Amino acid sequence: MNRKIKNFAPVMVLKALWQLWVKKGPLILSHGINSECNLSCKFCIYWREKGEEMEKEEIFRLLDEASSLGVLAYNVWTAEPLMRKDLPECLEYAKSLGMMTFMVTNGVLLKERVDELSNLDYLSVSVDGTKSYEELRGVDLGGVLNGINAAIKKGIPTVINCVLNGKNLGEIENLIRIVEDLGIWVSFEPLYEYGDISQDVWDELGLNDLGKYRKTVDRIIELKREGSQVLNSYTYLRMIRDLDPDFRCHVNDIILHVSSKGEVENCRVYRQNMGEGSLGKAWNYSKDNRKKIPCEGCLFFGYAELSLIYSLKPEVILNCARIFRKFIRS
Repeated sequence: MNRKIKNFAPVMVLKALWQLWVKKGPLILSHGINSECNLSCKFCIYWREKGEEMEKEEIFRLLDEASSLGVLAYNVWTAEPLMRKDLPECLEYAKSLGMMTFMVTNGVLLKERVDELSNLDYLSVSVDGTKSYEELRGVDLGGVLNGINAAIKKGIPTVINCVLNGKNLGEIENLIRIVEDLGIWVSFEPLYEYGDISQDVWDELGLNDLGKYRKTVDRIIELKREGSQVLNSYTYLRMIRDLDPDFRCHVNDIILHVSSKGEVENCRVYRQNMGEGSLGKAWNYSKDNRKKIPCEGCLFFGYAELSLIYSLKPEVILNCARIFRKFIRS
């Protein structure tokens, strides 16, 4: 896998630059591939929205349209992509079109289905803590770690993503040690308080002790400096420590968001329908609308880091390059 990444990387970087800066087209198709989940985490809105899902043939047409637009990466996530039996076929089809494939999962079904993921290039598993994990997610962490180990043995580049919340701030150093033992990477982001979730949940899980929260992020920064495999840039970590989204969001220049029923949406926060018809029509039709939608400056890891790279922030670009070189050498 790493040899393939090494050989493919220069071409992909050039294609990405051409797509974003010359063609002014989206780089990533972020697809909520299904609406079902095998968990019911109280801080999550997605499992509550079970509804229509695209058929496999519709997904193939979506991928064809994305490829014609120049999209280079297909990211499957929410509610839980491993709940879809035809997921491997969708990943295979995306790969046949020359796209890199990414998946975000809770990891519960990972050990069971890892042998079907030969066409997956990058895996992110949500692990929000250690001792608090079962309380937060309702399942045992050991089973998820077994799935992560199985993915590592299959050679799938794997990252753990941890959402910092009021329950897990005392567990972060331990989580980083687990990640180091696994020989993989960890990323962090602060909990986002969706308006559709009751205030009782945020009273319990929110970042209400800001002093403790900031000390936790400072410790993450220290551990990164000491060599821990923390994926986030220092620029991003300082922003989340201060809860200060000091960047211009470029998500709508980079990512095409498509819901489980095939609607093109603005982003994870302002989930407005951006138009009907083909992806190309929706992308072009919504160009002006995307600029008008108010942005409150969320601190989602992927959104912020991609926006900072798009804005050519030197430290963020260098951080990305360092991590990529380590991926290739590992």
